[in-house]
Amino acid sequence: MDFGKAIQTCMGKYATFEGRASRSEFWWFYLFTVLVVWGATIVGVATGGEDGGNALSGLANLVLMLPGLAASARRLHDTNRSGWWILISLTIIGIILLIVWWAQESEAAANRFGERPSA
Repeated sequence: MDFGKAIQTCMGKYATFEGRASRSEFWWFYLFTVLVVWGATIVGVATGGEDGGNALSGLANLVLMLPGLAASARRLHDTNRSGWWILISLTIIGIILLIVWWAQESEAAANRFGERPSA
């Protein structure tokens, strides 16, 4: 899956926590999120100073939070884990564990969350 297709898929499934997401879909969308937030910060600082940068980047984070969580849950489903594991991101060790799981290879066959996504 390429950059544009990943963004289109994740934004199309804005709040869909069911199904599976390939590694490329998840990581391309993560990159998109980082770039949008950085861009919002730069534009906000250029137009409204530091407060403007904080406000605009906060708004971008708020808009992209739900599709980011949904893509994270679908990525965990692709490794045959429940999306509820996202809650361990509230701990430092949990964040490390989630990164490892997000980077793992997809399950080759269908699992309890559906068919393998096309990458």
